[in-house]
Amino acid sequence: MKRQTKETIVFLIIGLLLVIFVIGYRHMQDTKHIDLKGKYIGEAMGKNGKVKVALSIDDGKITNIEILKNKESKMAQKVFEFIAKNVVKNNSLAVDDVAGATRSSKDIKSAISDAIDKAGITLSTVVNKSQKNKLKDIYTDVVVVGGGGAGLTASITASAHGADVILVEKLPILGGNTKFATGGLNAAGTVFQKEKGIQDSPQKFLEDTLKGGKYKNNVDLVNILAKNSSKIVDWLTNLGMDLSDVGRLGGSSVDRAHRPKGGAPVGDKLFDTLEKAAKNNGVHIKIATKAEKILYDGNKVIGIGVKNIDGNTYNIYAKSVILATGGFGANQDMITAYRKDLKNFGTTNSPGATGDAINLLKDLDVALVDMDQIQIHPTVAFNTNHLITEAVRGNGAILVNKAGKRFVNELETRDVVSQAELSQEGKAAYLIFDENIRKSLKAIEKYYNEGLLTEATSLKNLASSLEIDPEQLQETVKQYNEYVKLGEDKDFHKKSIKIKIEKPNFYGIKVAPAVHYTMGGIKINEKAQVINNSGKIIKGLYAAGEVTGGIHGANRLGGNSLTDITVFGKIAGDSAFENLK
Repeated sequence: MKRQTKETIVFLIIGLLLVIFVIGYRHMQDTKHIDLKGKYIGEAMGKNGKVKVALSIDDGKITNIEILKNKESKMAQKVFEFIAKNVVKNNSLAVDDVAGATRSSKDIKSAISDAIDKAGITLSTVVNKSQKNKLKDIYTDVVVVGGGGAGLTASITASAHGADVILVEKLPILGGNTKFATGGLNAAGTVFQKEKGIQDSPQKFLEDTLKGGKYKNNVDLVNILAKNSSKIVDWLTNLGMDLSDVGRLGGSSVDRAHRPKGGAPVGDKLFDTLEKAAKNNGVHIKIATKAEKILYDGNKVIGIGVKNIDGNTYNIYAKSVILATGGFGANQDMITAYRKDLKNFGTTNSPGATGDAINLLKDLDVALVDMDQIQIHPTVAFNTNHLITEAVRGNGAILVNKAGKRFVNELETRDVVSQAELSQEGKAAYLIFDENIRKSLKAIEKYYNEGLLTEATSLKNLASSLEIDPEQLQETVKQYNEYVKLGEDKDFHKKSIKIKIEKPNFYGIKVAPAVHYTMGGIKINEKAQVINNSGKIIKGLYAAGEVTGGIHGANRLGGNSLTDITVFGKIAGDSAFENLK
């Protein structure tokens, strides 16, 4: 007995030491191994929790600002670093917010201000000589506005032809909404589809897109999208991107959503590929530089006027200007101006998606199309802006309501699924899937690591945790599994029905619709040239990506946006180069 008692005590001591080690390790992780001795800690509430900073001060001046671990997005982290660098440079909080990231700018300033208050000092602003100098105007062949997927693709294409290209991005980080994309890039007739025996064609792609867009699409533009989709996969593959995995997203009649092996999120990989190619091609990239005006001479665009983070303004003169500034999904005022019913909806968009180009073009009488066509995405984690990719449903997850019942074909178009959710109790739903589905899609691991999944060893326990009817959920899943066995969804006629929900552990995510994509925008033709209200081409001006309208009609299909930004980004780059001749 004594020996057992001693062993128990030893195990308890070891266990206590392990707990102390884990706590200490987590503390080190939270502080990123920063020695906080002699530093002032400031904090403020960010979007996803507390934002903390450590200030080093010497003789009344800030010598360094270290950002401690927090739960904000990668985009916000870059904004924090950028603002902190400028606060140190100027020894003042009176630095401009990052355009398109006002919330993140204010959060980090608030945390720094708290640390300054704790230090009990009054800052004396350092006058930066560079801010007093007027910057010279720049001359180039092509200037691209916007550093997301469309802008990078256009830049790569024009520079590959031999053009001198400058790309400006208002945020201190490239990527835009492209980095948030998860599901895939739609393409028809690709080598990867053929390897898997998938029968597809540009004609099927065209038909699915027109049907999904309620036939409000510009057919000529959609035809170009479909016919060039396979070529764009080849182009990206040649740049080093893996698009070998093929799945299905809502509204598609066959599997055509291309993504990296294992179903990994496509956006980060696409961005990394494009950024690397742009830099290798010698594209001159200017971040934290906002386009404030379009320069023109009559009906001919001759450049842009910009403002950098230090407040300096200058002109970039170019023979061709490409607008790739994205949509306006993060601009609540613009959203409600066109759709009052979407007031106070959340958004999945990058903070930079504020529709800047629309205001820039007012003097040029540019034609706009489909501005009231705004898409809400049905699966956004409840009370957050975390989008849950359509690929989760494409790989077999089902949607149930609070009563534990299915209520819609999970692979219907986004507008249909969203409206079905809004008619349920609480205007929300629950994504339900199992271990097999989780392992089938690498994107789900990201959600797991972010703490978005509710996990349980049984459907009954999962239902209890999610506060939905446990008996009905079990019955719903049982019936669904029978349909999988039959190969036919008799309730909602879902065409892709392959995986049973039967292997523990089981997972659920409460979801609700949020603003996701703006189908409307600048009117363009087949060469990505911008059209005015008189139907004339505005010389030297091109546009690509979500800033344009007409391609997606009343509803964009999942997977079509990445095809759009790359296909028409490439066309814009080609056309901009042709204009130089």
